[in-house]
Amino acid sequence: MRKGFTILELVIVATFAGLLFLLFFVQKANLDAFDRDETRKTAINAMYYALEESFYKNHQYYPETISEENIKVIDPALWTDPDGHNLGDPQSSYSYQPANCDNGKCKEYILKAKLEKETDYIKTNRKN
Repeated sequence: MRKGFTILELVIVATFAGLLFLLFFVQKANLDAFDRDETRKTAINAMYYALEESFYKNHQYYPETISEENIKVIDPALWTDPDGHNLGDPQSSYSYQPANCDNGKCKEYILKAKLEKETDYIKTNRKN
């Protein structure tokens, strides 16, 4: 009698190994997407607190646009989303929408991040 594996046994082992690799890559892709979503939330929160605790407290209004030029208290890297697009770029997953503005001075805003695994993450101005 010969010792070794039959072709059927090898096919079953190869199929099982392939399924394990497929499951690993699907889970890794999901974890990476969740990580990118957390990065987006962190950036929106930083922009929100910079607007509320720094800009609004100093000026008593919100700006018509935001960028690292007028909001200097946050890490400049946070203006760029995980896909490499800056806030204000049409492809960016970040958006700033001012409202109720007069001569560049706004009373309201909406900050938004488009997430991959959840609904959009939205922050609005405090009711001042």
